[in-house]
Amino acid sequence: MRRPIVVGNWKMHGSRAENTALVEHLIQGLDGRQAAEVIVCPPHVYLQEVVRQTKDTLLHVGAQNVATEPSGAHTGEVSAAMLKDVGCRYVIVAHSERRTLYREDDAMVARKFRAVLSHGLTPILCVGETLDERENGTTEAVIARQIESVVAVAGIDTLAHAVIAYEPVWAIGTGKNATPDEAQAVHRFIRDRIASRDGNIAAGLRILYGGSVKAGNAAELFAMPDVDGGLVGGASLKGDEFMDICAAAG
Repeated sequence: MRRPIVVGNWKMHGSRAENTALVEHLIQGLDGRQAAEVIVCPPHVYLQEVVRQTKDTLLHVGAQNVATEPSGAHTGEVSAAMLKDVGCRYVIVAHSERRTLYREDDAMVARKFRAVLSHGLTPILCVGETLDERENGTTEAVIARQIESVVAVAGIDTLAHAVIAYEPVWAIGTGKNATPDEAQAVHRFIRDRIASRDGNIAAGLRILYGGSVKAGNAAELFAMPDVDGGLVGGASLKGDEFMDICAAAG
């Protein structure tokens, strides 16, 4: 049985005061009866404070990005070892904004994925297609390429220690989202693709949907058999709405 998981990606939002209030609200709302694992991913500069605030609670902390290299002359970068050192458990790898705005290609993504795993952290690997790719009918080919580029470098076995997030690029921050059936079709494709290599890994792999997830659509999306939770953007900054999304996950 796959445990549901909901990840709040704060992106470049927040302040010390806002973060403290939001995290306290979430901690109070997580009472142990919810089935879902809940993770928040603040900007790097706030990670240590949020980790400290969430110690011994049901709320876990992840990072939004990671460097490919373990250390060295890489000004402005943050390594997987540093993230682990401050108490992170998860790291988002290859969010669509990193792929599109910062030109992270498949080779770089694979290196980041491997770096996260090498320090015992759990990568949340993002895959997804643009609007043009969807309209051209290449959604499955794009996602297969994104997954296979990681498997080629890290090996299929590493997916047993990872989470995959399907985020249709055309649905992020646009107010649009894939219908539950559309999301399920892509999630099923991902699971089947991995099952062709290893059925046990595919059966246990948690696959999240990310693309304008809100309290109003979460329950329908999470009811799909291959949707194991959500990667939530803007709605994760609203305490009550994020808790409603978490509740919808189980």
